[in-house]
Parts: sequence; C-alpha cells; structure tokens
Amino acid sequence: MEYAIIVFGAIFVNNIVLNQFLGICPFLGVSNKVSTGIGMTGAVTFVMTIAAIVTYLIYKYVLLPLDITYLQTISYILVIAALVQMVEIILKKISPPLYQALGVYLPLITTNCAILGVALLVISNDFNLMESVVFAIANAIGFGLALIIFAGLREHMDLMDLPKGMKGVPAALVIAGLLSMAFMGFAGLV
Repeated sequence: MEYAIIVFGAIFVNNIVLNQFLGICPFLGVSNKVSTGIGMTGAVTFVMTIAAIVTYLIYKYVLLPLDITYLQTISYILVIAALVQMVEIILKKISPPLYQALGVYLPLITTNCAILGVALLVISNDFNLMESVVFAIANAIGFGLALIIFAGLREHMDLMDLPKGMKGVPAALVIAGLLSMAFMGFAGLV
C-alpha cells in the first residue's frame, strides 16, 4: 500500500512539473509534438531512475559515512551530467531521428531541475532504495504524463484560429496554467 501511495502521490498529487514546478524548461520547450514528448519522457525516465539509484548509493555509502553531506548537490550534478552524456551517446547510435528531434533539449536534461529535485527529495523523504526507485519512476511517469498531455493540447491549439497575440507562447502558458489547476483537483487524496 505504501508504494501505491508513493506512485499516486508522485504522478498526480505532487506532480513534479505541475505542482512542484520543476522541469519547466523541457516541459515548455519540447512540448510542440507528442512524438518528441514521448522521446523526452523516455530519456528523462531513464536518467531520473538511474540518477535516483546512484545518488542514493553515493549519499548512503560515501557522503554520510565520511560526513561530507555538504557535497551532496555538487556530487549529484556530476552524476546526472555523466548519465545524460551516456543517454546522448546511446540515442545517437540507436535512434538518430529521436536524437535529432530532441536536439538541444537532450543536453538540457543535465540542467533539468526535476532530475536533481527527485534525487534530493529521495534523501529528504528518507526513502530506502526500493522506495527511491519507485518514487523516481513515478515522478518520471508524472513528468511524461504532463508533457504528453500538454504536447497534445499544443498540437490541437496549432489547428485553432487564435488571435494573433495569443498564438505560441501565450496560449501555451494559459494551457499550462489550466493543466496545473486540473491536477490540483487531486490534492488531498493522498
């Protein structure tokens, strides 16, 4: 039951993008097409899950025993940067079209505060390793859900006849606000 609460809470109640406002750059930048959003979701899921595992192990077995927890943030950033480089190399070999579609946003996963935020939340919530993995995957699913819904809405908005001043970013920000309010309906369930 505890894992179900972690999953539901991370995906809907405390959505990393729509409630905690982490990962806004890729949320707004890669959400023009659903296909690109799905690719970004896969990359973020992989990096977020592996980063949560590695940073948890670094914290528990290196930083805490040596009493150097003040190096937590910088060590996490280095781990995330290395993981993103690995994902970039793999995507370039396995799926060049997806690599091209993600473009500049793939290296931006390095600075995606959602990845770092999840790694820090794992420690602040005092999760064990299994809870950390579940929490990271659930947050990645929540990120992906928000990104794909938003991308679908933006694709639909491109087909509509909007006033000139509302086209593009203004309409996207209004939609993001409405989507965030919709997810607020889950507040209090967990």
